[in-house]
Parts: sequence; C-alpha cells; structure tokens
Amino acid sequence: MLRLRCFGYFVGFSLALGLAGQAESAEVNLYTTREPGLIRPLLDAYTAKSGVTVNTVFVEKGLAERVAAEGARSSADVVMTVDIGNLIELVDRDLAQPVRSSVLEAAVPAPLRDQDGRWFALSMRARLLYADKALSDLNAATYESLADPKWRGKICIRSGQHPYNTALISAFLVRHGAEKTESWLRGVKANLARKAAGGDRDVARDIAADLCDIGLANSYYVGLMRSGRGGPDQQKWGEAIKVVLPTFEGGGTHVNVSGAVVAKHAPHREEAVKLLEYLVSDEAQALYARADFEYPVKAGVAADPMLQALGPLAFDTTPLVEIARNRKAASLLADKVGFDN
Repeated sequence: MLRLRCFGYFVGFSLALGLAGQAESAEVNLYTTREPGLIRPLLDAYTAKSGVTVNTVFVEKGLAERVAAEGARSSADVVMTVDIGNLIELVDRDLAQPVRSSVLEAAVPAPLRDQDGRWFALSMRARLLYADKALSDLNAATYESLADPKWRGKICIRSGQHPYNTALISAFLVRHGAEKTESWLRGVKANLARKAAGGDRDVARDIAADLCDIGLANSYYVGLMRSGRGGPDQQKWGEAIKVVLPTFEGGGTHVNVSGAVVAKHAPHREEAVKLLEYLVSDEAQALYARADFEYPVKAGVAADPMLQALGPLAFDTTPLVEIARNRKAASLLADKVGFDN
C-alpha cells in the first residue's frame, strides 16, 4: 500500500510539473518599438488562434541597448522594430539568432529577409511622391528626376537627416555611387520651396496650401490622413493631393520595413518562431494592412484599398543590408551639401 501511495504521489507530482511546464511554454515575450495600439489586434488574434499569451514590452527608445544590457537573463523572445537600420543593429550586436523556417522563407521574399534567417521583414512602407492635383504626367516619375531644374522652388521635404530620407539617400548611393548622389542632393536642395524640415504630413499640408507642388512622404501617411484618423485637418490635406509611386531609373519604388528577430537568448524559442510564422500568414498580413496602412510582404495579400488605389507596388530590390550599411555615408553627404540649411 505504501508503495502504491508513493507511486501515486510521484505520478501526481510529475503530472503537475508537466502541466506547469506547458503553462510556462504557452507564452511568448515580445519587445517592440511599435505602438501597442497598432499591433495589439494582431497579437490578440494570435492568442485567440493559438492559446499562447503574448506579453508585450513597449520600448520607445534604446531597444537594442536594453536587450544587450539584459544579456543572457533577457526575457525577450521576439524583438520587433521599424527601419532596416534597427534590424541590422540587432544582428550586428549579436542580439539575434538564426531561424530556419520553410513558412517564413516561403512567405517573405528573399530581398526582405536575412539570408541566414537572423531578421525578417513583416511589412513595408514606400517612399512616395505627393503632388498637387493639377499636375499631370507624373506616373513615370523617378527619384532621380527630383533634381531636375523644372522643380526649382517647388519641392517640400522633411530633414535629410531623418531616417526616412537617409534610407532613400543611402539607396540612391548604393545604386549610383557617391559622386552622382552628391550631385543629386545638390539638385534637390536647389529645388526646395522651403527649408527641409517638419514631418511627412506637413508635405501634404504645404502642397494643399500652394507652398510647393511636390514632395516625398511615406505611404502609410496616406491612409492615416485620408481615413480621418489624424483628424479633420489632416483628412483635408490627404484629399487635397495626388499620390504617385515613383521609382529609381531601371528599378522599383524605395521601401523600408518593419520587421523582427528571434532574440539570441529567447527563453521560448519555439513559440517565438511560431509567432513570426503567424505574422507572415494571410490573416496577420491582412490585419497589418488594415491596422497600419502598410504594404504586406507576402505575395497575394492585398494592401488597404487606399493604397491599392495608387496602383501596384513594385518595390526596389536594392539589398536592404547595403542600404543600412551606407546610412552613415548618406548622412555625411546630406550634411556636406547643407541639405537642411
């Protein structure tokens, strides 16, 4: 009898440990710079589908520094951020681990992921041309043409040192080299209607106010303005402009990405990979498109109707890693020509 009781106690204790282990594994920890309100619908959908709780830690600034400081004790499983430069920083600081997943590799095009599986893009934002509605013949617009003297005093743009523009300048640099990029920057600067400053939505505002005719801004602002999420004034700015998908000569439209890595010391690695796989599923990519007005990375998933109306996006395939690596050189060129002065 004693042996049976001991055996029963052992089985019960083992079962309790097993259940505790299952409960512990049924969660995943996400560190992110993305506003919680933007990604919460995706995470809630994942929890409803999988039963896995997603614990979110919002880190507005210094994400890589925080993960690095926590070291092997970090609870981060997935690290999600915006801008290819931030993703590459996580890799360069040895804060990401390689992942081999047929699901991720099938869903994310090769130019939008690391060849060793250390980072994956989850959505795209394109650098678009905002323009006065009275302008015509802009459908074949190129980034190179922004330096054309015909635009003298007619361009509005935010700071050349802002990451959105630094990435574009870096892409230009990778494609054309330093000499042509410097010449292009001088030409664009000569065409400015006002000092390079403000934000992307200010470009739409100033075009609506007839301060300038064209400018560059990110694609998701179109949705934010025209949907009314930014308020009635911004809705008017969004409706007052036409929006065009420019390209590089012989290339496509410049994009930047939001993306994620599996943290080097992820305590729930398997769940981390499963979360990434969900985020590139048809369901999650469609939610991204509706919630954030960003372009899905997965082929066959439609963008929000406001972006679809702009026409199909053929993104430029200049390697994102090369763009990230040349950001400093791009910033120095913008400073050399006094772009923001």
